[in-house]
Amino acid sequence: MYAVVHTGGKQYKVQEGQVLRFEKIPGDVGSAVTFDQILMFSDGNDVNIGQPVIDGISVEGHIVEQGKAKKILVFKYKRRKRYRRKNGHRQQFTAVQIDRIKAGSSKPSENTDLNLS
Repeated sequence: MYAVVHTGGKQYKVQEGQVLRFEKIPGDVGSAVTFDQILMFSDGNDVNIGQPVIDGISVEGHIVEQGKAKKILVFKYKRRKRYRRKNGHRQQFTAVQIDRIKAGSSKPSENTDLNLS
């Protein structure tokens, strides 16, 4: 069973028991996190694709770590113009362990009547 989650402007394929690094999510270590924007869900037999998201499915986990990634160097250079700029950046991340993929009713109810009058 897996799901594709949209968070922090990116898409992640998640499975139960997996630890992933997401863009910075506010919260303390050990606090619960719920992802509601599920773009795709597969239970092994059926695949549900959202348009754009699937209702009734959520991914639950807890925060394992709040930290910063390794430093990257940003170096701008123009030859023969004496132009050099050196800058560094450390992206903040949140490590989340996926506890479970909670699948409720992902199908629309049959009682929805369209009033076209």
